[in-house]
Amino acid sequence: MTTVRTPRPRSIDELAATFRDQFDADPDGVWFAPGRVNIIGEHTDYNDGFVLPIALAEGTWVAARRRDDDTVRLHTDSPDVSDPTVTLRLGDVHEGQSVGWASYAAGVGWAAAQRGLDVPGLDLAVTSNVPTGAGLSSSAALSCGTARAWVDLAGWSLSDTEVADLGRDAENHIAGAPTGLMDQLASVCGQAGHAMQIDTRSVQITQIPFDLTAQGLALLVIDSRAPHALVSGEYAERRQSCQEAAQALGVSSLRDASVSDLDDLPDLLQRRARHVITDSARVEQVASLLTDGSDPRTIGPLLTQSHVSMRNDFEITVPVTDLIAETAVRAGAYGARQTGGGFGGCVIALVDDDAAETVAQACVAAASAGGFNQPTSFVAVPSDGARRLS
Repeated sequence: MTTVRTPRPRSIDELAATFRDQFDADPDGVWFAPGRVNIIGEHTDYNDGFVLPIALAEGTWVAARRRDDDTVRLHTDSPDVSDPTVTLRLGDVHEGQSVGWASYAAGVGWAAAQRGLDVPGLDLAVTSNVPTGAGLSSSAALSCGTARAWVDLAGWSLSDTEVADLGRDAENHIAGAPTGLMDQLASVCGQAGHAMQIDTRSVQITQIPFDLTAQGLALLVIDSRAPHALVSGEYAERRQSCQEAAQALGVSSLRDASVSDLDDLPDLLQRRARHVITDSARVEQVASLLTDGSDPRTIGPLLTQSHVSMRNDFEITVPVTDLIAETAVRAGAYGARQTGGGFGGCVIALVDDDAAETVAQACVAAASAGGFNQPTSFVAVPSDGARRLS
């Protein structure tokens, strides 16, 4: 039985044909933006801490054509949306007004207008092979792919960070997802064969070699198929708790606090802050090990420590991701942790490349025995960020 399956990439020609069917014209071009998987550092981004994501080979393809008015027409082939075709005017898009999945794309135009840019309308057809609800930033891939297309077609002169910021504003203000900037930076700034250590305070990105294949290793992504939702109250509560902890400590963010400062905080705030502080420190440890040329296997225990912290202190894991992480380590992984915003989604496991199938099958068996959905798995390959394809 083959358990590890790489999602099928989408064809540019097929997407262009879909565009022609929908809009009776050829697209001006096709763009791609990847999803991301975060190696370590969860909920540290909005606390001015460090994160360490990679851009995936999986992502979203965007076929686009510039219009002469302020209309945006969008179409997706995703089976997960109830309204695959949406038409709206940019002038009608405003903060707090979600238009479903189209918010992640149309919101980019709103964000650009807030910066005083001249924003033309667009026709957009999109397709993706990032699993939705899996914590792999399918939404950032959509917003950043759209942003890259809009930048090129409108002729805006924006840095990569500014392109990523358009995507974040679309998610925060139109889609209503309170994300930090990590997802979008990873989608825009990824480099093949590298992880990105991002200082979210200075928005400084350090590209760190992360070629696991050369070391006989693989980063196995195990989708628990327990979907998460960043717009839920649980995510907002964690963010609010971090803000309250920082205020109680008299610092602007938890980046400026240490574990020794936490003794006088209420138990809940103490645990929330401890996770953020220690996970940000683990990012620096992992980055240091990789930069120094250490065997990547040495980062495994830090991944497992991160999962324990998310489970006990930040309380964002769920029974099935706990089970998968524990099973992966028992089956031979060097370390495993839930990745993404939490409350479901994916687990990553650092494994020998010839053990990926064995570990994946062990996780399937454990989930089945526990009465959970059967997980699916693929191997994550660090890849390039958002770019024009044609």
